[in-house]
Amino acid sequence: MQKFNTLKSIPAYLPIVNIDTDMIIPKQFLKTIKRTGLGKNLFFEMRYDDQGNEISNFVLNQNPYDSSKILIAGKNFGCGSSREHAPWALLDFGITCVISSSYADIFYSNCFKNGILPIILEEEKIKELSEYASRKEEISVDLNDEKIVYGNNEIKFDVDPFKKKCLLEGLDDIALSLKKSDKIESFETDLKNKKPWIFND
Repeated sequence: MQKFNTLKSIPAYLPIVNIDTDMIIPKQFLKTIKRTGLGKNLFFEMRYDDQGNEISNFVLNQNPYDSSKILIAGKNFGCGSSREHAPWALLDFGITCVISSSYADIFYSNCFKNGILPIILEEEKIKELSEYASRKEEISVDLNDEKIVYGNNEIKFDVDPFKKKCLLEGLDDIALSLKKSDKIESFETDLKNKKPWIFND
C-alpha cells in the first residue's frame, strides 16, 4: 500500500448525498478480485449514457476534474453494501482522499485499509471547499499535521491515531501481520513443542 503524507490536487465536487457503493461501482463490475481496472467504471451510471459515451456535465468527465485526486462529496458517502470494490475503484481512478461530512462505517474503514484518506468535516467547511473547487485551484492535504490548506486558509481535521499511522507508513492488514512475524513464528514454535500432534500430516 502506498504511503500517504501530503497531497495536492484540484478537488472535484460531487454534491450528492447518500452516494452508495453501487453508485460508486455497480454490481456488474464486481466479478473481479483484482484491485486494478475498476477506475474506468467508477460512478458508471453517472459518467456514461446508455451508448457508453461520457456524459459531459458529470464532474469527473470534465477537465481538470478528470485528474482529481481529491473528491468532495455529500453526506453519508459510501452507504449501502460493504463491497471493498468501492475504494478500489476510487483508488484506481486516482482518488486518494475523500472529504465528506459523514460516511458509512464499513466504507470508512475500508478506505484506510486501501490507502485512501477519508476526511470528516462540518457542512460549513464542505461548502467553503466546494466553492474553492469551482475556481479550479489546488488544495493541499497534510495528514501528518491533520490540516487542509487552500489559498491563505486552513482547516483542521481529526484522524484516529492508529489509522493515521497505517496510512503514513503504508500498512494494510497484511503488512500489519508481517510486522508481527517474529511473534507469530515464536508462537508456532512453542505450539509445536507443546502439541506436536497438531502438525502431523
